[in-house]
Amino acid sequence: MAIALSHVSTRIDTGVEGLNDILSGGLPAGQMYLLEGIPGTGKTTIALQFIRTAILAGEAALYVTLSESKRELESSARSHGWAVDELSIAEFIPEEASLSPEQQYTVFHPSEVELASTIQKLTDLIEARKPSRLVIDSLSELRLLAADTMRYRRQLLALKQFFAGRDTTVLLLDDRSAEGSDMQLQSIAHGVLRLDKVQQSYGVTRRHIEILKLRGSSFREGFHDYTIETGGVRIYPRLVANEHDSTFENGRMKTGLESLDSMFGGGINRGSSTLIIGPTGVGKSTLAMLFAYTAAKRGDRAIVYAFDEVLRTAKERAESLGMPVREELDKGTLSMYQVDPAELSPGEFIWQIRNDVEQRDTRVLVIDSLNGLLNAMNGERDLLLQLHELLAYLNQKGVVTLMILTQHGLVGNMHSELDVSYLADTVILLRYFESEGEIRQVISVLKQRVGRHERTLREFSFGASGLAVGRPLKEFRGVLTGIPDSVDPPFTSKTGA
Repeated sequence: MAIALSHVSTRIDTGVEGLNDILSGGLPAGQMYLLEGIPGTGKTTIALQFIRTAILAGEAALYVTLSESKRELESSARSHGWAVDELSIAEFIPEEASLSPEQQYTVFHPSEVELASTIQKLTDLIEARKPSRLVIDSLSELRLLAADTMRYRRQLLALKQFFAGRDTTVLLLDDRSAEGSDMQLQSIAHGVLRLDKVQQSYGVTRRHIEILKLRGSSFREGFHDYTIETGGVRIYPRLVANEHDSTFENGRMKTGLESLDSMFGGGINRGSSTLIIGPTGVGKSTLAMLFAYTAAKRGDRAIVYAFDEVLRTAKERAESLGMPVREELDKGTLSMYQVDPAELSPGEFIWQIRNDVEQRDTRVLVIDSLNGLLNAMNGERDLLLQLHELLAYLNQKGVVTLMILTQHGLVGNMHSELDVSYLADTVILLRYFESEGEIRQVISVLKQRVGRHERTLREFSFGASGLAVGRPLKEFRGVLTGIPDSVDPPFTSKTGA
């Protein structure tokens, strides 16, 4: 986070959801800013939102286009559902692009005439319109007209001097076609916003924004995911857990199974995270659904984010195990959301969770599974960092978070793609084991940070009558190996004649 100064400038609304957040309220007014990004990153869309917001607020604003035509910009605006009269666009067509013979130069170099003419027309237009906001799209055209770097820089400095004292907030768009030579441009601008695209081997392209600098103002550093949707660009600010501290009523949340609650010492602590680990099919999702359904039935809103399983299958399985989840879904106390890892960015997913907690007062959250979440991330390092912030945020909000992690293998030695057990407050282990020609399941609480918990191994089963947690398996040893041995009955001495 950049350091805030004692002097606070007036901030203006950018019109882009999430951007004001990372700018600590918006852009300081009356300055020149650079918005840079390769084609397809959404520069034009953000600029149109910037202008449209001012016009809807009754301010004078102007979009000057040197590249795209006015018709193209209006078509783009209509695709977002915006009315053309909500925009003010001035189209500048370079004279050298004309086919008219009178406009073909024979004595002067085109750059000498074109740049001077364009700058003069631009300043005359600004003097006549006196806009409070101005967009110039794009600098690559001015760079081509200037022909050399020194002339280009001098013209930009002249423009900056021209705008000084006019109370005009200027947004300059640049497509980074001069990558490696425009550090000078960044030094001239009061602030620099960079847009980037990250190509994935599968799925949608990921986009993120970074504030490179903002003179004399605080802002949130780092990368922030964003999407381009119908209606404009939406930015998902990077979650910082320390900014969301709150108080909540302490206590334990019951699961509905007395024997299971006793394993946790009376239930799961509010404001804690629980990791449920085990092989595929052992009952992890079913156990997590029990927590969510019981909370919803009690009146605590719960939501299940499913990465690996279609919702229809999850609902049918819950109903067959005595959990009529559709009743709670209809009442709104329970929600189930299908997540497509190929379409959803990490920042957007975390924003959805944050919105659900803050706007709908969700008390129980299930992520099924972390394996699916991992596939939605750019890499393991990103997963751990973002997951750490997410869990800290949820804990501070008093939410009970249940995460499912599928381990490789079925019996015996197991391993996971990553170790996240240290992030969880509670760890529940589920395993298969063989006994008398049958495959059975065992459950154990390996870890619980707050309060006492059982260290026993209990049989875990589920069927038409629901879920059941049995008595401790004292008659076996080596259960977690998958092939346990029976414990010999204790030796009893005999006495008598």
